[in-house]
Amino acid sequence: MKLSLLLSVCSLGIAAGYLSAADVDFAKDVAPILETNCVSCHSGDEPAGDYLLTTKEDAFESGSGGAILPESPEDSMFYTMTVLPRTDEQLMPPLRSGGPLSKGETETLKNWIAQGAKWPDDMKLKARAKEGPRFTTPDDFELVKQIHAKIVTQAKKEQEDPANYKNTIPVTEVEYEMIAIPGGEFVMGSPETEEFRRPEEGPQAKVSVDPFWMGKCEVTWDEYEPFMITQVDRRKDGSRIDYDTKSHTIVDAVSQPTPPYTEMSFGMGQHGYPAISMTQHAANKYCQWLSAQTGHFYRLPTEAEWEHACRAGTTTAYSFGDDPEKLFDYAWFYDNANEKYQKVGLKKPNPWGLHDMHGNVMEWCADQYVPDYFEKIQKTTKNPYIKPVSLYPRSVRGGGWDDDPDRLRSAARRGSEAVWKQQDPQLPKSIWYHTDAQQLGFRIVRPVKVPSPEEMYFYWNSAKDVY
Repeated sequence: MKLSLLLSVCSLGIAAGYLSAADVDFAKDVAPILETNCVSCHSGDEPAGDYLLTTKEDAFESGSGGAILPESPEDSMFYTMTVLPRTDEQLMPPLRSGGPLSKGETETLKNWIAQGAKWPDDMKLKARAKEGPRFTTPDDFELVKQIHAKIVTQAKKEQEDPANYKNTIPVTEVEYEMIAIPGGEFVMGSPETEEFRRPEEGPQAKVSVDPFWMGKCEVTWDEYEPFMITQVDRRKDGSRIDYDTKSHTIVDAVSQPTPPYTEMSFGMGQHGYPAISMTQHAANKYCQWLSAQTGHFYRLPTEAEWEHACRAGTTTAYSFGDDPEKLFDYAWFYDNANEKYQKVGLKKPNPWGLHDMHGNVMEWCADQYVPDYFEKIQKTTKNPYIKPVSLYPRSVRGGGWDDDPDRLRSAARRGSEAVWKQQDPQLPKSIWYHTDAQQLGFRIVRPVKVPSPEEMYFYWNSAKDVY
């Protein structure tokens, strides 16, 4: 039986420093991890997966055996399954059990095994409770499960056919509007005959997406700035320093941006204007923050969802046809934006009622950007999604106020770049801001089908562990 199954309920969640092989001591460094997170499930008469962790003999020989091979960490499942890509189903421990481990934790396991996996013969492990600090921000899988429960409860109250709706952000009383987008099949990508077509836009593929709601407009500063500016002391990761489990809510537990080092609208306007220059991580966390308040699951759109919504049933270069001269009626771009973004919703909407899908600000999608997207989705044309595994590049769609017409086409694709942080003076550079991407924003979607807690966690944290 595979170790991933044997330890599926085991969470190696204790904080561990970066240890060299010579420093690793089983009693001091390894045993506490096992005793506080694993032994309770892997002991007794019926241990999970028939795998025991109470004695040296049990750990080396029970289950399928061969989990720990002294001096060979790269051949030991006890280590190798902890460093699999976070999207791999065999990752140990999985999301539902506290994974993935930090780099320091996996290094501790690796170095212990490389040192010879020394375990005193007379040392028997006993399960003990994990003690956690009272003042900590639990922006982890446990928090996601609480938000998920709220969303499921809310969904049961709203079992109606999808329709357009307006909602108010509870903590700010700012209103936003969502458009119901029908599911179905459409041809994604651009034909070879389309003017300005680029190789990464094809070959075209027939894909299908489930129904969802999408923001009528791009997220504005009115909606985003109260999330970004909180007057709360925060760590670099956005957790609040004063978080108290007894007095704060699940909304307070969501990580939020540290204060920006400059005024983030860059003088282009705030009230009614699109929020800009956030990282994909920041946009993801905004979605989580909004979800925790409203009981609706919000996230970034996949590339397929974005293009389906942008096309709105059309097959032309733009949602209004092939003539770029009509962009003046539908979009803000290089020729008419006066070198800045403009208020959302002023131009004509597409056939499904969405404004500014072409231009104004380019918009984050949830996918990893890959040039061979259409080759990779051949086997998964239903709700295709390229799960991110690295920080760059991530997908961006729609074109912005400083772009020419070719970048505003429905099929045009782009990937994020590290140079979007070039002028950030902070070391290390902020995980929240792309100060050199002033035509970058986002809009939100809400799928009709409520996903699992694991899926929610990944959407909201896909950039968390790669910073």
